[in-house]
Amino acid sequence: MLALTFIGLTAVTFVIGRIMPNDPVVAIVGDRASKEVYDAMFLQLGLDKPIWQQYLIFLGDILRGDFGNSVMTGQPVLEDIKRFFPATLELATIATVVGVIIGIPAGVFAAVRQGTLIDHCVRVIGLLGHSIPIFWLGMVALLVFYAKLDWVAGPGRIDFFYDGIVDPVTGVIMIDAAIAGEWDVFQNALSHVILPASMLAIYSLAYIARMTRSFMLDQLNQEYVLTARVKGLGEGTVIWYHAFRNVMVQLITIIGLTYASLLEGSVLTETVFAWPGIGQYITNSLFNADMNAVIGGTLVVGISFVFINMLSDMLYRIVDPRAK
Repeated sequence: MLALTFIGLTAVTFVIGRIMPNDPVVAIVGDRASKEVYDAMFLQLGLDKPIWQQYLIFLGDILRGDFGNSVMTGQPVLEDIKRFFPATLELATIATVVGVIIGIPAGVFAAVRQGTLIDHCVRVIGLLGHSIPIFWLGMVALLVFYAKLDWVAGPGRIDFFYDGIVDPVTGVIMIDAAIAGEWDVFQNALSHVILPASMLAIYSLAYIARMTRSFMLDQLNQEYVLTARVKGLGEGTVIWYHAFRNVMVQLITIIGLTYASLLEGSVLTETVFAWPGIGQYITNSLFNADMNAVIGGTLVVGISFVFINMLSDMLYRIVDPRAK
């Protein structure tokens, strides 16, 4: 199924790339090139072949790890992805972890205290987290916490002074700085990541808290919860050991979808904070008719979705013995 999903993903991505109004030949040679130069590049790219044959060539190149060269950067697309994707992965991971740590307990307590002030606060936060435009919230956060209060660093991933000090091992600057023992670089990178990660964490937290509350309300109204309370079990045992265990499979799905959506949906955040991530890379490539980069970046995001779904299926077997 994973192989079929991958083939379907590559086929859809390839077809979309071919039907786009942008001319890949013009993107490479320019709109002032002669007809001879244009025709030579047209043949070199294999665009004279039938579409099915072009796809097979494309699929073979992908399987060898060859995504072509980027017109925008002049580098192999795979090298660009290795440079830009860890930045997005860093933001999405921090935002998801924060959302899980805060959102799940908030949702549980809101369900247990249904109708109280805690419940109303969680519902309002969940509503605001989905309603407030993230680009507006990001600009306000920059104005307040960076420009006015100077509590955190501004746009970008690291100050220019620290750029290039740490060798890229994992692509995540904080991890690479910790490995190298460059704690000044680590602190500077942490200061830069706080605001953009917080913006994404608000969305993550709001969604996870809302869904946790909904799932827990359904379980707390089940007869087995009433039976456990009648037997004299403590409230904490009833909530966390009995009710919460029955919503873990659903929560894994929600967390996985949230994480995947942050990987591909952080374009606005990356734009506001000048964060060099995969979303901004794909967007800039699209504006520059760099279809190799667009297709390569889209494929990587799609493969991430497939991998996260596979990981979720594996976790189902751990948290729910019935799945075995």
